[in-house]
This record gives sequence, structure tokens and C-alpha cells, in this order.
Amino acid sequence: MSVTAKAFQLWRSQVAPQDTVSDVCRVAGIKRSTLAQQLVRGKVSVQTVVAIARGYGIPPVDALAVYQGYEDLPAGIRPPTDAELVSQVSHIDILRLLVARSEDREEAGTDLHLDLAPFPHHNSVRAWIEAIDPGDLRQQLAASTGVARQNLSAQLTAGRLAPAIAVQAARIAGVSLTSGLVVTGLLTPEEGGWPEGGRSRALHALSDLDLVFLARDRLDVLGKQIRRTELDDGKDRALWENLG
Repeated sequence: MSVTAKAFQLWRSQVAPQDTVSDVCRVAGIKRSTLAQQLVRGKVSVQTVVAIARGYGIPPVDALAVYQGYEDLPAGIRPPTDAELVSQVSHIDILRLLVARSEDREEAGTDLHLDLAPFPHHNSVRAWIEAIDPGDLRQQLAASTGVARQNLSAQLTAGRLAPAIAVQAARIAGVSLTSGLVVTGLLTPEEGGWPEGGRSRALHALSDLDLVFLARDRLDVLGKQIRRTELDDGKDRALWENLG
């Protein structure tokens, strides 16, 4: 998703009134041609806004709040739920903890320390949506954003979610408005108000039974993805064989 070039230019003139477009791009670490193309199209990406904000030492959340659709972002920051935190733990780390707890050693099942892999992980977006879903999140998202459900499903399958839709999902679910921007990688955990060590704490708080069910669900999703990939590969091979 993007913001209007007019709104962006106004914001840019306030952030760096003496700097040229080339100066801004250099500070933000983005290509001048990229920004120029966006301005010509009349729409500047949210990623560009965040990059410029970081370059000038402005909290990205405050920068986004200038634009329509994001005005309530700063006031909507709150601690993520444990379900959200656990959703950002990869299936590999979940299995690692299960194995560690099952081993017959003194520290198993207590305060065992695991260095969790960074996130977002491959299924971060889908896992987050499932973690916050009150039961009809996809329906409400489609109705409130005008985006067809099949398009939402396509985004989730691809492991992405437009920023405005991610924020709207958080509004509907009643969670921190920055959470969706964190799990899509637009904001860092620190920028989105996620606590350091929060994922590890939430994961270790799960009982053995809950951990097993969580691993089962993650592996089920992974199995479906692998099956879909194999089917697609099979179709591609068949097409090439038919083409001779």
C-alpha cells in the first residue's frame, strides 16, 4: 500500500526542508530512481516513508501517523499478546523445545534457554492472523477494506500483507496496531513496541500439551504448503513435456 505523493511531499518538506530529493534518498539509503518513479505515479510506498523516517531519526510510527489511515497508530501501540508472540516462533524452534523437554536431563522443562531464530519467519503473517482471529477476521477485513477474500488469501499464502490491511486487522482484533507491521517486517520489533525476550517467555510458558498441539498445527500448515508446491511442480513438468 502507499500514500499520496502530495501528502508525502508535504511531509518531506517538513522533515528535511533544506534537503533535495537526492539528499533525502542518500540519507534514507534508497535509490533516487525508485522515489522518482513513485512520485511520478502519484503514490509513495509506505516502505519508502519508513526508510526516510529512520534516516532522519524519526520514529517510523510517528511518521506514518501523518498519513490517512495511520493517524491512530501511536495511540494504538500496546504490548502484544502471548498468542501473537508465539505466532512469531518458527516451527523449528517449537520442535527444538519439544525435544529438549523430552530429553532426560536436569534442565528439561524448567528454564531451558533457546536462542530463537529471528522473525518474521516463513509463515509469520498467516500465523499472526490465526493468532488474533476472533472467528470472522477475514470476512470483516474483506468488508471493511473492500479487498476480496481471495485476494486476502493470496497475500497470506505468499506470506505478505499490505500495511493498511495489517493495521485494519489489528483494529478488528483489538490488538496493538503495530503488530501487523512488525510481523510483515515493515517495523522492527523495537519500533512496534514488542518486548525483548517476549517470544521466548511466551513459548516457555506453554505446557507440554499446548506445545505438542502447536507443533502439530504448524506441521500441518507446512505439509499443505509442501504438497501444493509438489503439485505445482508436477503441473509445470507436465506442461514442458507436452510442449516437447
